[in-house]
Order: sequence, then structure tokens, then C-alpha cells
Amino acid sequence: MSEKTLAERIAAFAAACRYDELPPDVTDSVRSRVLDILGLCLAARGLPSSQAVLGYVTDQGGRGDSHVIGEPEPVPAALAALANGVLAHSLDYDDTHLPSVLHPSASVVPAALAAGQLAGASGRETIAAIAAGLEVCVRLGMAGYDRKAGNSTFFEYGQHATSICGTIGSAVSAAMLLGLGEEGVRNAIGVAASMSSGIIEANRTGGTVKRTHCGWAAHSGVTAAQLVQRGITGPPTVLEGRFGFFTAFLRGEFDAEEITRGLGTVWAVPGIFFKPYPANHFTHTAIDAALALRARGLDPGEIESITLGAPSPVIRTIGQPIEHKRLPETGYQAQFSGPYAVAAGLLGGGGLGVGLDDFTDELARDPRRRALMAKVEVVADERCDQIFPEQFPAVLCVRTADGRKWTEEVLANRGGPQRPLSEEELGLKFRDNAGRALSSEAMDRIEDGIRRMAEMSNLNDLLRQVS
Repeated sequence: MSEKTLAERIAAFAAACRYDELPPDVTDSVRSRVLDILGLCLAARGLPSSQAVLGYVTDQGGRGDSHVIGEPEPVPAALAALANGVLAHSLDYDDTHLPSVLHPSASVVPAALAAGQLAGASGRETIAAIAAGLEVCVRLGMAGYDRKAGNSTFFEYGQHATSICGTIGSAVSAAMLLGLGEEGVRNAIGVAASMSSGIIEANRTGGTVKRTHCGWAAHSGVTAAQLVQRGITGPPTVLEGRFGFFTAFLRGEFDAEEITRGLGTVWAVPGIFFKPYPANHFTHTAIDAALALRARGLDPGEIESITLGAPSPVIRTIGQPIEHKRLPETGYQAQFSGPYAVAAGLLGGGGLGVGLDDFTDELARDPRRRALMAKVEVVADERCDQIFPEQFPAVLCVRTADGRKWTEEVLANRGGPQRPLSEEELGLKFRDNAGRALSSEAMDRIEDGIRRMAEMSNLNDLLRQVS
């Protein structure tokens, strides 16, 4: 008997994935990620890009099977996945896996919620499907991660690994929930691979298209599973084949063992980092360092100069071109600015220390914050280079008018395994997000529903609370 292909091995893993056999830290992690995504979807609804996608979904019509978060009328499942994926990713507040730098939940959770509603799945079935989809997404991302170079090969080729791998993870979750079995999951992977996409040039020069990437990944995953349900098939060698996924995206540069090693016994899901701040993850330790200096009594009005030390590879994202990073015009641009992160930490105060209200267009242009940003230099730090990309560390050095030097090192990210967010902190983040759309009583019901998710016979019991 010939050795199984990668898609066949993933399909066998997914088909065997049952709630009762999952480790408790995996099921707890999945529930927390569902709560996180629901809050993000509610908070992002007011963005112009969100309204554009919601309008597009409404215009498509079709049979109502699944709910867009915050909308009373159901829409076709794939369109619900599209809208919720866009909402989940639009605030740059969704979780991150390191070192692959994937944002897995923003596509997999919306796909699973949409497919679960379509299929009338139980809470346990949905949790298991999300766990499997997240695991597959992360492992595909790690297969394309170059450990020697310390960077994702996807990114080196201008590709958004989040949406590319998220399409496959979403297809796995959707196929499981639609009851397609092992062969159906394998075919869904084969079909979804032809739908994977995402170009990250918008990170450099602007545009809101990146916000749609996780939506299209979720949409493609659900669509692939529905097509397989109707008889469409995919190649069994779709991942490693001569003309397969890894050749197409990575020119054959991948590590298959990152997919298969410990699959089903060693779980990456609990180690995915939650984001405490609504900004590019590279900026988070800069925010932490600024918050710490502020707590130590640093007076922003006395600052003469600021040096933000960071890993060399992240400077092109948060520190270049420095004249632009010191003068963001919008809240969205501020999310990718190291100088703004420092200013927000020194002057802000929402959410878990810095929140959504610190990233508005008005504050991006605020004279006080711009005065601080003008004093920030972003430089490569050797110690940070040694730690990256397992963490995104920062060293913040400040000189004040009285000649004092203030230094704060943050070498591990808040929200990851070394500095996890507590259940209370995750609840605070959810309420800060969801409270922009819901009453306190409605948020109480959602949090209670997430705690009882494994007891629900039908996913609608949860989703009717947010629609």
C-alpha cells in the first residue's frame, strides 16, 4: 500500500477529531477564540470597508442559511462566512500564531460558524471542527516557514499566508461540519487549494483590500465543501504534487514534517497568541514598554528623545519610511506605526491599556501624539534579533530634559503562552469590542453561551444572541 499523501493524512486527522477526545486546553482555547471573534465582528461593523462588504452580501440574495454577526436576516452560508471573515480581520485585533505570523481564527471561525449553522451542527461538533481547521491552517503556515531565514517564505513572495492557509483550514472545518467524512475532507482540501489567495502589497502602500482576505478565505472554504457535497473532487496530491499548492505558492520550498509531526497528538491551537491591542502585532511590545514607563512615572512632556529597538525584519513594517510612520493620517496607518505605538502607550488608556478608541483618524493626527512621534527613532536591536520571530520583542530608551535615561525591555508578547491573557482580560476585551453594538445584558448572554457551547445541540442557540 502506497504512503498517504499530505491531504489524505490531514483528512484522516480531521475525520478522527472528536470533541470528547480533545485535550481540555484545546477546547477551552477554541471557546475563547469564538468569543474573541464575535466581539471583533461586532466592533468592526461601522468601518466603511465593512459596510461595503455588508452591502455587497445583501445585494447577492439567495437562501438564508447562516447569520452575519449583528444582522437579523440570514444569508447563504458562504456569504455569511465572507462577511464575518472580513469583520473579524478588519481591526487588526485578531489572534496570531508565531513564528508563522498567521491569523488563523479570522477565517476558520467564520467558516465554521456559517457551515455549522447550515448543517444544524451541535456546539461540540463546531468546537472540534474549529480545532481541526485552526491546527491545519497553522501547520500549513509552518510548512512554509523558513527557520534558517527566520521568515515566512509566503511573505518573501508577497503572499498573505493568513488567507492562503486559512482557505484550507476553513475548508477542513466546513467539510467536517457538513458531514463529508474523510474522503470529503480530502476533496475539500483539493478544491480549496485552487481558491487560496492573498497579496500583501497593501501593507506597504495602502488600500483596505487586506481586510477582505480572511473573508474570502472563509467564503472559499465553505464553497469548496459545498461543491464537494455536490460531487466536485480534488487531486489527492494537491499539496505536495508537481503542480500542487507548495509548488504554486512556494516554488517547492516547504517542510512536510511541519504538517505531519505530532498531528493529532501535539496541538498548536492553545499556543496561538491573543492580541491585547488593536494594532499590527509587531507594535505590541512597544506599547507594553511605553505603558510600563508611564506606570513608572515618566512624564511625556519632559521627553527629549525616544529610541525604539526592534527586530531587524519588522522595521520595514513599523519603522519605514520613518517620515510616514511619524505622520500617520488615519487610524489604520497608525496601527502599523512604531512611533504611534509608543505615543499610544504613553498617552492612551482604553481596553487592556490601549484600545480601539486610541486608533482613530483624529488621534492619528493629534498634535500632542505627533510631537511625541517626531522624537521616535526605530532601530535594529541585536538582542531583539536573537529572540525574533518566536516573540516580537522591543527595547524602549527615553531621554528626558533632566538628563535621565529611562529604559524598558519587553522580550515576550502579552497574550502568548509566556504572558497569557486571563479569562477576565479576554472578557474585558470582548466587552470593550461588543459593547459598541450590544447592551450589557446581551453581552452577558453571549459570554454565558460560550461557556455552555459544548452543551448546545444546535449552533443557532449561540448565534441568535448576536444577530
